[in-house]
Amino acid sequence: MSDVTKEIKRRRTFAIISHPDAGKTTLTEKFLLYGGAINTAGSVKGKANSKYAVSDWMDIEKERGISVTSSVLQFEYDDYCINILDTPGHEDFSEDTYRTLMAADSAVMVIDASKGVEAQTIKLFKVCTLRHIPIFTFINKMDREAMDTFDLLDDIESVLGIHTCPMNWPIGSGKAFRGVYDRESKIVSTFEAVSTGGSKSALETDLALDDPKLKDIVDELQFNQLNEEIELLDGAAEELDMDKVSKGELSPVFFGSALNNFGIETFLKYFLKMTTSPLPRESSEGLIDPLSEDFSAFVFKIQANMNKAHRDRIAFMRVCSGRFDATKDVYHVQSGRKLKLSQPQQIMASSRKVLEEAYAGDVIGVFDPALFSIGDTICAPGKKFEYEGIPTFAPEHFARLVQLNSMKRKQFMKGVTEIAQEGAVQLFQDYQLGMSEIIAGVVGVLQFDVLKYRLENEYGCEVRLEPLPYGYIRWVKDVETDLNSLKRLNDVKKVKDMKGNPLLLFTNDWIINMVLDNNEGLELEEFKRN
Repeated sequence: MSDVTKEIKRRRTFAIISHPDAGKTTLTEKFLLYGGAINTAGSVKGKANSKYAVSDWMDIEKERGISVTSSVLQFEYDDYCINILDTPGHEDFSEDTYRTLMAADSAVMVIDASKGVEAQTIKLFKVCTLRHIPIFTFINKMDREAMDTFDLLDDIESVLGIHTCPMNWPIGSGKAFRGVYDRESKIVSTFEAVSTGGSKSALETDLALDDPKLKDIVDELQFNQLNEEIELLDGAAEELDMDKVSKGELSPVFFGSALNNFGIETFLKYFLKMTTSPLPRESSEGLIDPLSEDFSAFVFKIQANMNKAHRDRIAFMRVCSGRFDATKDVYHVQSGRKLKLSQPQQIMASSRKVLEEAYAGDVIGVFDPALFSIGDTICAPGKKFEYEGIPTFAPEHFARLVQLNSMKRKQFMKGVTEIAQEGAVQLFQDYQLGMSEIIAGVVGVLQFDVLKYRLENEYGCEVRLEPLPYGYIRWVKDVETDLNSLKRLNDVKKVKDMKGNPLLLFTNDWIINMVLDNNEGLELEEFKRN
């Protein structure tokens, strides 16, 4: 086995998805603790002088205690090289999460034991199933009062339509939480809560099911219930079928407490054993084998001003095949240019390490001189295939972006352009007034707050956002169409995107149909096919 093949085979690249507050960021941190990547866990919702979660690096994230950007975290554990794609939990940033899932080979779904499957989990799960990637479930917060365990599994199966296979089983919940039973080893790991500081794990003792000491920890009622439930599981629960897991049809389920670091290392060990090394990816030339000698990658995220001192712009690339060598030229398919990737780095939240090489499965950040766009393919010179595109979602909320200091027009235009290129917002201009009236479109309204915050803090531009009543956007299929010649455009806003393509903004579905009825031959599209 060559060194390149060996390195690729030990890679594991996955995303963590959840509804807000299910404990996703806390779980991510505990993984990093085990890998030795950090020494002390931060608290996302701590006091002003507390540490913040490593993966939440943007100031606005620290202030609000939520993740609004995707972080890329790499660490070593048990001879595996692990790449975690931590994603925003808040639904207003779901588009960033969708893009990040395109770079993952599997997903860890975190569910709050007291709430079961929540709205945002459903949305993100659907994206995972579209890609048929393996989904592993971690039911968190067992140290708090939880739903009935069988009801939790039924909730996952009925709401998400995926079969479940519990790998371990909880004994009680909340104050009565006593630990978990491992179905494979038939060992009970007992639970004793500890402080949530830098300790690696809750105090726990491993005992066999027939060990007399177990009855000192688990009362008779719990012991009898556990035995009944084990018998029921062994007879009725779905068996572990890795073929079904790999197709995203069956989810292995684990229970624990991320805050108390209980059950996390067990989950991590099982997960690494059950997941695969980087998977082949679909391209214009068919599936590309990750073990191929030739380097290839695609851009799934762009982030400006990660380092305020340098005002830099970083393109995040998922390496899909071969080995990346920083000294060699690569080919950027979209521009047709041969180039060297500038300042290749491994980025862990806001900290960086310069890279000389990377392998399929890794995520690298490179300096972007405004050349790259989301979805671009980079490959070895002489190759010209393109990886499948990354979906763009139609914005649902619109606001007029008003610059309050006309003397800072240059900074303002630079700011809105760079932020729009990241994919966080989409920008439009008035059909007749052009760039003198700029409209921002977003999937979730919280993105407006981030846009305003970043323009003011990163570019020094004070702005006002004036909400507009539109909720639907349609591109005009024939780009030569003169929008001024269309009839019955009352309550319709005529705009152009930043490439000059004509669009219409509508307040409701009924008006879209009315405009189509009154303009024979007019064709509208929900997405622009570039």
